[in-house]
Amino acid sequence: MMPNMQSDMMIRAKANTREGSFMTRKLVVLAVLMVIVLSAAFNAVNSYAASEIICSSTTSTENSGLFGYILPIFEKKTGIKVKVVARGTGAAIEMGKRGDADVAFVHAKEQELKAVEEGFFVDRHDVMYNDFLIIGPSDDPAKIKGMKSAVEAFRKIAASSMFVSRGDNSGTNTKEMAIWKKAGIEPKGQKWYLEVGQGMEKTQRIADEKRAYTLTDRGTWLATKDKDRLAMVIVLEGDPTLFNQYGVMAVNPAKFPHAKYKEAKEFIDWLISREGQDVIASYKDKNGNPLFIPNAK
Repeated sequence: MMPNMQSDMMIRAKANTREGSFMTRKLVVLAVLMVIVLSAAFNAVNSYAASEIICSSTTSTENSGLFGYILPIFEKKTGIKVKVVARGTGAAIEMGKRGDADVAFVHAKEQELKAVEEGFFVDRHDVMYNDFLIIGPSDDPAKIKGMKSAVEAFRKIAASSMFVSRGDNSGTNTKEMAIWKKAGIEPKGQKWYLEVGQGMEKTQRIADEKRAYTLTDRGTWLATKDKDRLAMVIVLEGDPTLFNQYGVMAVNPAKFPHAKYKEAKEFIDWLISREGQDVIASYKDKNGNPLFIPNAK
């Protein structure tokens, strides 16, 4: 082989080697960049997932508009998004007991304390209260206006009128059934008693259509009576039996390791803090009436 030809071949070989080395480095750099991008995306997804919690709650906190008022304030402060699943309190507690929520915000204290005792929830606190009301047709066919006892009012309704029940094991339904029990009446199956299996706002509408009585909470009543153009009125209020306490509790991470306890606890701590309590107190209807009274413990 001629010397010039050998030299040319050596030069080409070296060039190919340099080009191959350059391509290899380029591929390595691209691979590293891809890993970095994917890792950042993965971390971003995880960060987003960690910043969202599920709150199982009663329909009254949703129907009253309370969550729509307080959650944007909490989310702006903490970056934690709260996804609310509103249903009757009994179903909301069961949702937490299955580990399908991170926190529960409900109003059936005996059921709540029992669920804590059973180990399904931790860090339960009173948050706020309002009261239940008996509402009915404006002409009050059962003649309840002026009465002071919810038990006696229920007896008069059973004897002369129609009653619409949520029938959904909610906190309101639980209170209603306790009143029937004190009245010594079993309403289920009676012609004058209608169970609808609906939330509070829809139950009010049905009672209005049927010209019947029902039990509601003050928050839902104040927030919806004008919007829904209800022809009903409050016929009884103020009985101590109608006190309505709301509480919040976190799903126990020892029982459900996937529960986002840290974020749930931050939500609870905010609700019972001075700031959270002041925000709840500031939520009022168009006439300036507070829908809930904070009383955190």
